[in-house]
Amino acid sequence: MTPNLFDTLQALLAQDPRFVAEDGTLLRNTVYEAAMGMDAGLLRLLLSDPDTRARFFTEADGILVFDKVGFGWAVSNRAFLPDSYTRFQNKIGLADSSGQLLSASGGVTLVFPYKDCVLEGGQTREDQRRGEIFYNETLAPHEIDRLLAPKVLVHPLRCAPEGEAPAAEIRPEDNLLIRGNNLLVLASLRRRYAGRVRMAYWDVPYNTGSDSFGYNDRFSRSTWLVFLKNRVEQLLPLLAEDGVLLIQCSFHQQAYLQVLLDEIIGNHVMTFNVLARHPDRTLTADKPFNDVVEYVLVYAKSPSFQMPRMVREKSVDDYRWTVEELAPGEEISFDGRKGRIFRPDQYRLTKAAPSREHFKIMTVRGSIREKVSSGRFYVKYLQPLEASYPPKTLFKVEGIGDDMYSYRYFYLPPEGNKNGAYLQGMPTSSTETYKPYPNFLDFVQSYNTVNREGNGEFRNGKKPEDLIAYLMGIFTAPGDLVLDAFSGSGTTAAVALKLGRQFLCIEQMDYAETLTKRRIEGVLRGEENDILPESGWQGGGSFLYCELARLNQRYVEEIASAATAEALADLYRRIVDTGFISSRIIRRDMEETAGDFAALSLPDQKRFLLELLDKNMLYVNLCDLEDAEFAVSPEDRAFNRSFYGEA
Repeated sequence: MTPNLFDTLQALLAQDPRFVAEDGTLLRNTVYEAAMGMDAGLLRLLLSDPDTRARFFTEADGILVFDKVGFGWAVSNRAFLPDSYTRFQNKIGLADSSGQLLSASGGVTLVFPYKDCVLEGGQTREDQRRGEIFYNETLAPHEIDRLLAPKVLVHPLRCAPEGEAPAAEIRPEDNLLIRGNNLLVLASLRRRYAGRVRMAYWDVPYNTGSDSFGYNDRFSRSTWLVFLKNRVEQLLPLLAEDGVLLIQCSFHQQAYLQVLLDEIIGNHVMTFNVLARHPDRTLTADKPFNDVVEYVLVYAKSPSFQMPRMVREKSVDDYRWTVEELAPGEEISFDGRKGRIFRPDQYRLTKAAPSREHFKIMTVRGSIREKVSSGRFYVKYLQPLEASYPPKTLFKVEGIGDDMYSYRYFYLPPEGNKNGAYLQGMPTSSTETYKPYPNFLDFVQSYNTVNREGNGEFRNGKKPEDLIAYLMGIFTAPGDLVLDAFSGSGTTAAVALKLGRQFLCIEQMDYAETLTKRRIEGVLRGEENDILPESGWQGGGSFLYCELARLNQRYVEEIASAATAEALADLYRRIVDTGFISSRIIRRDMEETAGDFAALSLPDQKRFLLELLDKNMLYVNLCDLEDAEFAVSPEDRAFNRSFYGEA
């Protein structure tokens, strides 16, 4: 594209207020997403100018076809929109060799630092006229060779009811809470836990547009989906062959998430519809509808996975009918199977009190006609006799059924009915029956009291223990391994302890130690006995707590909290001095453009410093465990050798 065409395109796009930020700059990502969605307003703009019409449209049989791939390349090219930040980027090499900005290339997307994001606060709704809210960076495939390598774990503590102490090793039965980037922790768990996780439960950021949620709940949809895609892909090797992933979300992204998981995993078992708020309770009057349902999507690793069923003790309540034979009846044979026929005046059918010796009536209709042996018998042998005998004629057939009787009674349809029936005794082969779980769950009362669970405030993000216990009871058994990569207030760990499951929990937020860890310690001491009382929990057990060894991640957190240009200038100097900067950076050009950095706005300075860091060096890689430059203590080195199984 020629520079003049770039100018023309920029002027055209500026005519649509959706594509313009409050400061007058064009929103490149908004334009790109509009193009990928074949937005009618954007297409009209491009067709209105002869140059853009000729460049981005091709005529085929009188029909104009939009080249959205070519247009996407154009708006992602570094020659387009060369504002002060982009010019600075280009000067020091933060673009790939083809001239595309890295944010438009393929690969793994990192968003950071909180839930891997930097949030520009204060938004109350999705507003396309504002600039980018989350700074995120896409790493090209050749740059992520070390990103997902196992990471060093530091400061291990063994936490028990009586307190905590440094841990020198990890045992097979240990529960585990790790503080750090959940993408990198999941990748690091593979060596020790591959194929062992029976259930993963993730209460992910809902991406609703609210900035009051404890998580950074404010991704654009495409970034949110890539964020989850990366993490699900790292989870899959950890799941056992009969393992399942459960992700809870709201209506905002449920449909998109299901399509994504269908593509990555493919084995959709079911979706639970969870009633979380009473339909008559309206939290805010300005909503277009009352959002009362949340969703738990269930996916299995194996295509052969079968959804478990509820086990219930068989009840005698339905066994209330007795048969009294008033005459000998007449003999009949069904392909050698002996039987007798009783006309309506030759027997008496009476309703009585429930008893194991009585019968229940099963109407032969629907799936019973094909899937139940007695139903198939009726259809094959008795249905053809309906025109030959009076309504409700009784047939006694020998050698059918699994109850206490050696025969089974059938009768033809009563007058005015079209379906016959059979009388089944209470089965003797088992005292239990298996029923399918419903896909609608009412947990309104539990949600109403969830704030009193645990030992800390977690506004709008906490899930009730009995909901997690219900799900855990379906998909796991005592001793199974449960993984939660979005641990939040620690509910999954609390329930796992009470139900005798082993847990692997990950939390990156700064409350991992002050909220998550503290709550689990309280469960060990028996402080939550009134929550989930049916578990009989009285306290006990232990867990390990440790953290990823931070390197450049320390600078990420300092960048996020910096409030002045002076603080960022000091960070700039310190980051360059460490040498842990992106290999794309041209050092000589950095020195020559120091004035350009100072001229950037505070948000753009933060954005640049985040891009400056080598993302392969956010945390210390296990291969650098013995390197003196990273100063891993002897105690931490010993723990890592125990964790990763290295001598």
